[in-house]
Amino acid sequence: MSKPEATYTVRSLILTAVISVIATVLVLELSGKIVHSQDKDQVPVGDFKAVHVAPGEDFRMSSRLSGLHAVCQNGYLAIAADADPNYRGILVDYRNRGVRCQPAPGAARTGDAGE
Repeated sequence: MSKPEATYTVRSLILTAVISVIATVLVLELSGKIVHSQDKDQVPVGDFKAVHVAPGEDFRMSSRLSGLHAVCQNGYLAIAADADPNYRGILVDYRNRGVRCQPAPGAARTGDAGE
């Protein structure tokens, strides 16, 4: 008995899979099944997590900068982008409740009535 011959090459199978994915996304986009939010006020700035660090415990984190910084705005902690400080969002918990903060003594408060 002879060995069965491969009727398709690996390259043709990979190319077919890539074209199928692109065609699927294109059809879903054109039919309106992929929804893009037009309300930029409701777009999350980022996804964050809190890490508990006990006193005297070492904590390792990346030495690379995140490109974000925190400011206290109207008594709540806001996260802003370093590249565009006007692009900021209030930090909330899983129930959409704001995380409170207190500005440093003598620091100018951001987001108060004077701004």
